[in-house]
Amino acid sequence: MSSIKFTFDSRLGIVTPQLQTDWEELDPVLQEKTLAKWENVRGDIPERIKSLEQQINKLQKDLYEEENFERSCQLNSQIAELASVINDLWIWYRTGEEVKVKTHS
Repeated sequence: MSSIKFTFDSRLGIVTPQLQTDWEELDPVLQEKTLAKWENVRGDIPERIKSLEQQINKLQKDLYEEENFERSCQLNSQIAELASVINDLWIWYRTGEEVKVKTHS
């Protein structure tokens, strides 16, 4: 029987599902268990995003006050990376909204 593993993504700060087979080929019970676990993970994503936005705000404040060009570039790079993580988290957050558990007819 196929399985789905959830592994921690250190960049995103959440666990993400790693499918070993196509979703449609999974047993309905496994689909339901996976969706239940994913809903718990999804529920934590907005708080993770809020935390990253707070980090960005602090970096932007630091950038505004920074006079050293090289350090300004580093701050800009950090802000861009955090923004990229937020974008990826929103993609993950939307993942599963339209996924359905297959039913037997």
